[in-house]
Amino acid sequence: MQRGFVGRTGIIGGGVIGLCTGIRLLDAGHSVVIVDDDSQASAASWGNAGHIAVEQVAPLASPAMIRTLPGKLFLRGGPLSFPPRSGAAWLPFGLRLLAAATPSRFGRGCDALRTLLEPAMSDWEAMAADIGAPGLLKQDGHYVLWQDDAAARAGAAAWRAADIGTATVRPASEAEIASLSGLCARPIAGAIRFSGSGQIADLDQLRVALETAFAARGGKIARERSSIVRAGDRAELSCLDVDRIVVCAGVRSRGLMEAIGHKVPMIAERGYHIRADAGPWPEAMPPVVFEERSMIVTRYRDCVQAAGFVELSRIDAPADPRKWERLERHVAELGLPVAGPFRRWMGCRPTLPDYLPAIGRSALAPNLYYAFGHQHLGLTLAPVTARLMTALVAGERPALPIGAFDIKRFA
Repeated sequence: MQRGFVGRTGIIGGGVIGLCTGIRLLDAGHSVVIVDDDSQASAASWGNAGHIAVEQVAPLASPAMIRTLPGKLFLRGGPLSFPPRSGAAWLPFGLRLLAAATPSRFGRGCDALRTLLEPAMSDWEAMAADIGAPGLLKQDGHYVLWQDDAAARAGAAAWRAADIGTATVRPASEAEIASLSGLCARPIAGAIRFSGSGQIADLDQLRVALETAFAARGGKIARERSSIVRAGDRAELSCLDVDRIVVCAGVRSRGLMEAIGHKVPMIAERGYHIRADAGPWPEAMPPVVFEERSMIVTRYRDCVQAAGFVELSRIDAPADPRKWERLERHVAELGLPVAGPFRRWMGCRPTLPDYLPAIGRSALAPNLYYAFGHQHLGLTLAPVTARLMTALVAGERPALPIGAFDIKRFA
């Protein structure tokens, strides 16, 4: 499809990637409708840590993860959970993850993610300005801290040796150590400060700003669920007549793409958070990672959120209340100035076994495009992905190489 083509593009999924893609397509002169039935804003886009994570160059499918996996299990106090009742979902996923964690594939994954992450912050600057909400983007970096001396030395050394892309890291200053210690019941052992990363000031306000900007440009949102059917060499929506389809449906993308004939070994990687009123948590404090507890605490405009866990499960499996209880226990044991009652949330990150997204154009139905599987980086990479998808739909060469993200790598 070339620029100037008369027709309508249907985007399945109104999360942050779908909305950013819709805005950029409208800016390029397309007619766009988003099909999304998530009127309660329950998707992972609106419950994550709010972190613009440009430093997360290394995919989780790594040799280091395999070596340390036993110590990270939930039953041993860690963040990683394999619910027994969901074994049929996580066992085949886990075998593919092991295959993707070889040194050579891990290295290629780092190279691919680094290319996407390099322009992530500048693309967010442009997106925030274009939707009239530049204040939603905060570029104050983030902290990682430890309470144990040995953990602080080992953790800081590991981060100094890591590939963190465009971010930089330095030891926290004495004043910063004092400020962070003031959040806890006892002084911390050490901390590092990242620069180049950032956060969204409020996810609810981001959703409203994106939806408002999308509507102001002439975009439409259909609050219903749609499936995809194959008609000859084309893909069609079950609920609307469109010329092109872009799948940005998060964990639901698997079923949509497999209906066309694609192999999509994606799992619902569930994360949990608790929220409470902002209270005395410093408004200017960037996100704080308590690395020993695998927990990130983010101050939004009117609340404080503690989030964590990697739970490989089914989309429809019931939430595990033990995860919320552990987050609440972490908050209490650390003595953080965060008091209940807590609001609880669980959401599904769309994760592929090599921890790379799927971005491209279908080889089975040429009018079908896709952008999903961004695991922990959906918020971070939404504007970059939107720019790439706009070029693809226009029949142009994307500004960044996307061959590593073709879904046929799982065929």
